[in-house]
Amino acid sequence: MTSANFDAGMKIRKEVVGAERVDAVMNDLDEITRPIHKLITEYCWGEIWTRPGLTKKTRSLMNLSMLAAMNRHNELKIHLVGALNNGVTKEEIVECFLQVAIYCGVPAGLEATNLAKQVFKEKGLI
Repeated sequence: MTSANFDAGMKIRKEVVGAERVDAVMNDLDEITRPIHKLITEYCWGEIWTRPGLTKKTRSLMNLSMLAAMNRHNELKIHLVGALNNGVTKEEIVECFLQVAIYCGVPAGLEATNLAKQVFKEKGLI
């Protein structure tokens, strides 16, 4: 499953969301899940996240807002951890979800904020 993009993607994927989580996912792959994770690692992480045009912090804030707006809570939780790893502060996350509430709907902003609170507690930040 290796290529230059895959290797670069695996490196940044582990930096952002944590090596333990990525290794657990990768060790559980089978013929059903292997193709999608290869795609995600090569193109999402290896092609897009490695581009120089945006910082990892900016990409994380963008991901938080998009995932919250789409009500993708499983991915949002993963990217909340990644955002914290990329230097996004609790205050910036709260502001991000206030913005989501206004532009994408209060329920989306509220659910994202509640999930952020859960992650902050798990990380010992509150």
